[in-house]
Amino acid sequence: MPKLLLGTDNRGKVAEYRALLKNLPYELVTPAELGLKKEVSESGRTFKENATLKAVALATESGLPTLADDSGLEVEALGGEPGVFSARYAGEGASDGERIRYLLKRLESVPREKRRARFCCVIALAGCGEKPELFSGECRGIIAFEPKGTGGFGYDPVFYLPELGKTMAELTFAGKNRISHRGKAARKAARRLGTGCGGSGR
Repeated sequence: MPKLLLGTDNRGKVAEYRALLKNLPYELVTPAELGLKKEVSESGRTFKENATLKAVALATESGLPTLADDSGLEVEALGGEPGVFSARYAGEGASDGERIRYLLKRLESVPREKRRARFCCVIALAGCGEKPELFSGECRGIIAFEPKGTGGFGYDPVFYLPELGKTMAELTFAGKNRISHRGKAARKAARRLGTGCGGSGR
């Protein structure tokens, strides 16, 4: 079975992608499983640029078709922050809890009706054609006043979905994958992967 490299060692993302792509005829592997040490600088100004940087660098390093994403949270009242800096919003090395506390502090005087936000995900698929292919997804909600739920990761505990009456972290694993930004983008990428993808397969 040919290999497909998932361009992340984030345990939450890996688990979601293994579930979302489980029906494809590929063995899904991670950089850590292959012993790849390459650090890719996320120096792009957009999710598309960062996803492409990661996918191309890791496909070149591994010789395998590679799926990499960049994803994050955009909050309307903060002018689209944290955006591409979602993972670094409270500083390098900050925990999920620290990032959430920082976000809530930035929004402490903002009323509910102005706390609109969206999760964005852009997947880049490299090594399947002449140039990387891009697939995107988004999920809209509002930022809650306090975290709720123990599922998911990142900002999920404060991303409230009015139509469901729950935060992302209160959904089941399968429920999150059905409606999330990453789930939407991954299903588009899966349709492309289902038509066959090049690579050395080593």
